[in-house]
Amino acid sequence: MRVISLKPLRAFWDCHGDAESPLREWYKTARNATWSSLQDVWQTYPQADGVETKNSGTLTVFNIGGNKYRLVARIRYEHGLVNVRHVLTHKEYDEGTWKE
Repeated sequence: MRVISLKPLRAFWDCHGDAESPLREWYKTARNATWSSLQDVWQTYPQADGVETKNSGTLTVFNIGGNKYRLVARIRYEHGLVNVRHVLTHKEYDEGTWKE
């Protein structure tokens, strides 16, 4: 998969240093993946969720760092693209503004 982009991951771990290692691992795993559906994602990340939003369609939410953080991505399986939309703390995720 082609991950777009590393920039939001870096920005997040600059503020939350303990997130760097798990985010780098997620990035490496996603880049080497050949996901064609959410079911494929579940083979690697069984806790990933597909979440419907009003404006963005279905987004995939990954638990990062032992469920401490959330990475929200739009996966375009037909094009092999993963677009990182948000990296959030658990609290920020629960507020739900990322769905807008």
